[in-house]
Amino acid sequence: MTDLKFCFPEDVPSQFASFDGKISQMDVGKTGKIGFLKLTLGFDSQRNKTIITEQRSCVPLYVQRALYYDESIPSMAHVFVLSPSGGVLQGDRYRTDIELKNGAMSHITTQGATRIYKMNSNYATQMINLNVGKDCYLEFLPEQLIPYKNSRYYQKATFKVDDSATLVYSETIVPGRVAMGELFDYDVCCLKTLCYDDKQEMKFHDNCILEPKKQTMNSLGIFGNRTVLSMMYVVTKKECVEELYEIINQIFKDNDEIIGGASILPNNSGLSVRILSNSSEVNKITVYNIAQIIRKQIIHNVKH
Repeated sequence: MTDLKFCFPEDVPSQFASFDGKISQMDVGKTGKIGFLKLTLGFDSQRNKTIITEQRSCVPLYVQRALYYDESIPSMAHVFVLSPSGGVLQGDRYRTDIELKNGAMSHITTQGATRIYKMNSNYATQMINLNVGKDCYLEFLPEQLIPYKNSRYYQKATFKVDDSATLVYSETIVPGRVAMGELFDYDVCCLKTLCYDDKQEMKFHDNCILEPKKQTMNSLGIFGNRTVLSMMYVVTKKECVEELYEIINQIFKDNDEIIGGASILPNNSGLSVRILSNSSEVNKITVYNIAQIIRKQIIHNVKH
């Protein structure tokens, strides 16, 4: 599996350093511990829809054929990232590379929640690289992350978004298996996000590090009296940002179930949205409501 060493992030935060040399149930890098998925999608003018033009995968990551079930946007490819495993184990190293070309439009999500299992030695990592080309539109909205007791997870998401394109990205983190009595019992969950334009100039950089055993999670400025966090990044054309900012923030007014809001990213490159509630379902509904708002504002300006 030496050809898949690029699935190993080079900038793992210091919070994971003390676990780096320890052995997991299966050695890091062995078969079944590395998952890789590469997808390229492009618009096919003859079929009048977005299709998968390139696909490469290494289990436990793979996808099935694209679906076209949204009657309002019949050309949009809906793709589900699948995994035969029950979740993410210590020593797992995953990488997903997705590229959209030629005006492609796609909605990509996961088959279900990402469960991050208990760890007694190592940690797990995932790299997500999204390249959204000229006039393309991508929604990458995976199901929730569920970090189990004593788990450690580092995720690095890197975006390259053309100035004419739109990316809608989200992550939702729940406090653990609440029904099992686990509430913020994981060791560390780190989500790093980097975004560049097509000239490799940085649009923004965000970093979320949660260490429940070192932080007071219900304090003001972290979770307060809520337990479920969703983060959204909307990278789009500058002329659309102000209007989206106003519309999205209306969602949070006079809403007892959720708190949060949108803020404008540096250089007017898009929006960052934070959503807090006590229900993963409420957060999911809010994320998809925001995605629908963005579709209405953006898709009508994109051909096909």
